[in-house]
Amino acid sequence: MAERAPDDSDRPLIERIADGDKTAFRELFEAYQQPLFRYLTRLVRSPEIARELVNDVMFDIWQKAGTFEARSSVRTWIYRIAHNKAVDHLRRRHEEPWDENAAERLTDCGPSPLQAVEQSDLRGLILRLLDALSAEHRAVIQLTYFDGLSVREIADVIDCPEATVKTRMFYARKQLKALLVEAGIEGAVI
Repeated sequence: MAERAPDDSDRPLIERIADGDKTAFRELFEAYQQPLFRYLTRLVRSPEIARELVNDVMFDIWQKAGTFEARSSVRTWIYRIAHNKAVDHLRRRHEEPWDENAAERLTDCGPSPLQAVEQSDLRGLILRLLDALSAEHRAVIQLTYFDGLSVREIADVIDCPEATVKTRMFYARKQLKALLVEAGIEGAVI
């Protein structure tokens, strides 16, 4: 089935899921499976773990649909569950915070910057560079540019003030821009 854009029209689905409607759950699963997988893969840096987390998120939705209080959109509620699952996973892994100078110590085994640009478009390059960002910075970039959430929605998803989202976005863009310059891309607008 083709992926559809999830939106707040999903509220009736949540109500039906709360009543045990498996068809509604399947529809919601099909709408959110791929966007959640992409988001979680960016955060945890592992497609295998992201698949497990998507399943955990969907299981929580099945179990907790009756607790949805509509204080946010369904999409925001689902992404918040996903974000919390990813953060819990990263905490259990004891992921060290990103060392700002680590990029200087990395060995570049990939193609030259010119080859990289020729082999891929700027979006592809940015996707690869996102792995160099901290989980917090990857989250705001992913939720903003790839999942289309607003600052307010992101603040709800990651449970922090809107100002913190804006600050993280500022530093994430700054770091991405520096990484693009290192990759030979000057003047990229992020």
